[in-house]
Amino acid sequence: MAKIIGGITSSHIPAIGNAIANRLFEEPYWKPFFDGYPPIRAWLQKEKPDVAINIYNDHGLGFFLDKMPTFAIGAATQYQNEDEGWGIPQLPPFLGDAKLSWHIIEGMVADEFDITSCQELAVDHGFTVPMQLLWPELSKDPNFPRTVPISANTVQHPIPTLKRAYDFGKALRRALQSYPENIKVVILGTGGLSHQLDGTRAGFINKNFDLMCLEKIVDDPEALTKISRHELVREAGAQGTEFLMWMMMRGALGEKVTSLHRNYHIPISNTAAGTLLLECAA
Repeated sequence: MAKIIGGITSSHIPAIGNAIANRLFEEPYWKPFFDGYPPIRAWLQKEKPDVAINIYNDHGLGFFLDKMPTFAIGAATQYQNEDEGWGIPQLPPFLGDAKLSWHIIEGMVADEFDITSCQELAVDHGFTVPMQLLWPELSKDPNFPRTVPISANTVQHPIPTLKRAYDFGKALRRALQSYPENIKVVILGTGGLSHQLDGTRAGFINKNFDLMCLEKIVDDPEALTKISRHELVREAGAQGTEFLMWMMMRGALGEKVTSLHRNYHIPISNTAAGTLLLECAA
């Protein structure tokens, strides 16, 4: 069966892509953020996952507000990165694992999740930025994994509840555990933490809420499922709803995890950036 080795959280804002392209790693504004990733990269190079399941939210490249699936899973052999207008360099295609994708889709539907299956899917910065942060050499790295993108709706209300997101992760875990091939899988939960980019609360960041989430998601994720959608927007900001993708990741890891690394930095492009490395129990 597929072995889930751990989960990683990461911000995915497009400004990071430009900072990477311009190699701003040592600039005072960026250094505390980028310094959060070397321990995770070292763990990935040691563990060498075969597949990275990247849970992200699309920002209008693959889907738009007129057609926004609650949960979409890529089922392609590769995923093309396209120009979004942010000035981020376009990256080469990412290799998929269509066989695994279809197995996951079948499992999720059997678990009564309605899935949009995508045999073609353009991936935006929500997907590409975490991949660059974790595998800086991308396809030049001999240990660069195959990918399965999972997109969640965080922008078109009604969005999923945190409980639904956590339950999605549990179903994803069951689907992976029934996969007949012996592969190692890492789950990425991207986005957030608290931020709001528009309206009267533009620039809103809630450090206390973020730190609570960073603590609870490790040992008591069930407590976070009690937070309503309206409370999440109030406490984390309109775009802080991306935290639900962290909950999807956490649900896939099982009950017991070990926190190996954590970083929290504000602000990066008006966003609270939280990074976690969680290893699954043996």
